[in-house]
Amino acid sequence: MSNGSPMFGGRGRWRSHPREARHQAIEDALTVFLRSHPSNRFFASVINKSAVSPRDPVEVAFEQLASRFDKYLMRLHRNRDTQRGIIIFDKSTYETTIQSLATDFRTIGYTWGVISNLSEVPLFLDSKASRLIQLADLTAYAIFRNFEKGDNRFFSIIETRFDSEGGVVHGLYILP
Repeated sequence: MSNGSPMFGGRGRWRSHPREARHQAIEDALTVFLRSHPSNRFFASVINKSAVSPRDPVEVAFEQLASRFDKYLMRLHRNRDTQRGIIIFDKSTYETTIQSLATDFRTIGYTWGVISNLSEVPLFLDSKASRLIQLADLTAYAIFRNFEKGDNRFFSIIETRFDSEGGVVHGLYILP
């Protein structure tokens, strides 16, 4: 679970902070991204584990994230804004699996082709060392609260920042 859970629930170092102050801090952090440069986009994958069984839900989620990010970079390129991308994760027990998948997606391909716009295998950082990873954790928590708990208080702040084009949201994959 992301760092949003102890912040929301008042556990650990968040214990001494009042509930409304903790929740407001989550909203404030998410609003920083909302107000950032319009080219900053979110990509997320919501997977119901039983819907992909027996496949590994981490593999399905990463394939969706990587392919959608790659297609976003392709769209930029078609509009004469060529860029390479990098995917950064919080430290995880899935590090080896995800790096292996990324290498396969770049060499032998994935379901829809070959990933061609990533400049590096995914990097893994400890969220304690990176404010951007902390923001990603809070974003993941907002998505979790929305889809798992039916609470859109935080999700409603960020939902317009998922990659989209022509009214179609590409940056959020949902497999119920």
